[in-house]
Amino acid sequence: MPSESGLSRGTLGWARQCASPNFGVRPAGTAIDLIVIHSISLPPGVFGGDEIERLFTNRLDWDAHPYFQQIRGAEVSAHFLIRRDGSVVQFVNMDDRAWHAGASCWQGRENCNDHSVGIELEGLEGGLFEKAQYDSLTRLCTEIADRYPIAWVAGHEHIAPGRKRDPGPGFDWSRLQQSLGWAHACFPQQGDVTGSGGLAG
Repeated sequence: MPSESGLSRGTLGWARQCASPNFGVRPAGTAIDLIVIHSISLPPGVFGGDEIERLFTNRLDWDAHPYFQQIRGAEVSAHFLIRRDGSVVQFVNMDDRAWHAGASCWQGRENCNDHSVGIELEGLEGGLFEKAQYDSLTRLCTEIADRYPIAWVAGHEHIAPGRKRDPGPGFDWSRLQQSLGWAHACFPQQGDVTGSGGLAG
């Protein structure tokens, strides 16, 4: 049965389900204590299509747009996608390991896929995000933290500095912190690329 928060065995009841084959088993005994925020649009700057879902389910037509040749053959996923209108799609059960972070490190722990939940925001790297997305992200983070011992929230740019730049300067970290009411130490500090925060209150 779903919990009061809407989560049941790693599945979010109010999210549309679109199962991705791109996942694996988390290492035994791993504490899921990190939420990683990403941004994505396919093609870049184009919103509202089904290309992201096709990418995460290995059904993208690589020849449909010139940009797709740059990512041809990629097998990636995230646990969630938050669309511009705030609607949420779930691709991977949170108890499982989605393939969203790549080579990464946070709080001295490498391979962030092992211990994180990945959330993609539909948007352009460095661009602005919609109020509906922040509202859904706040609700989603709250419900994830109700189930797992979340201690930190970071961007892909923070766990893979120099390699990734999303969600970028258009993402309002202060807004998310204030809406969640979690301690500042749970979020990236200015210039923070290694992690120096603390547990959410």
